[in-house]
Amino acid sequence: MPEGLFARLVTASAEPWRAYTRHDFVGLLATGELPESYFRRYLTQDYLFLIHFARAWGLAIYKSDTLAEMRRAQRLVAATLDIEIGLHIDYCRGWGLSEAMMAAEPEAMATVAYTRFVLDRGLAGDRLDLETALAPCIIGYAVIAAERMTDPATRLAGNPYREWLEMYAGAAYQDLARNAKAALDEQFASRGGDGRFPALAATFATAARLEADFWQMGLDAERRAST
Repeated sequence: MPEGLFARLVTASAEPWRAYTRHDFVGLLATGELPESYFRRYLTQDYLFLIHFARAWGLAIYKSDTLAEMRRAQRLVAATLDIEIGLHIDYCRGWGLSEAMMAAEPEAMATVAYTRFVLDRGLAGDRLDLETALAPCIIGYAVIAAERMTDPATRLAGNPYREWLEMYAGAAYQDLARNAKAALDEQFASRGGDGRFPALAATFATAARLEADFWQMGLDAERRAST
């Protein structure tokens, strides 16, 4: 059985993909050693990221060719605005972060870089370009959580980040990631062909590097504040 597009993209982008999925931020989170102030910084920027994530799916509606594609994108816009952002806000309250506090925080350069890259690829290209740029985020979190949950170094007992790991390793999010992989294959079949693969791989690699920078932002911001 031939490999799906996502697996091919990961293989072609092995170095940036590993830098993203095996980043120190993720490792410290899995062992429970990540300072809580680092995690709060990440949560705040992730809230700001989700706003642009919703914009990206709104753009996907415009970039769709069929009603079926439009309806799928519309469901993802609604899920982001009506469910995911709300769940994120509720989760952040447990970390002492209100929505007003997060909304007032300036976007970090790492947040600007990745979100605007995604929107740029969507504006300049088609649905396949857009979903390829989003794949490291949507599917990557499922991969990261699943890997960490099977890693002997991961500590769950007493880990303040256990809920985060279990959320992304859970059946609901893993199913979402599988659907995203299937959607990539559908887009590649209808809009792609191997002639497009090098450009898609370049988009995916850049998105993975920007995701790694997003993790690093959580570490660097606190380090700058302490100097």
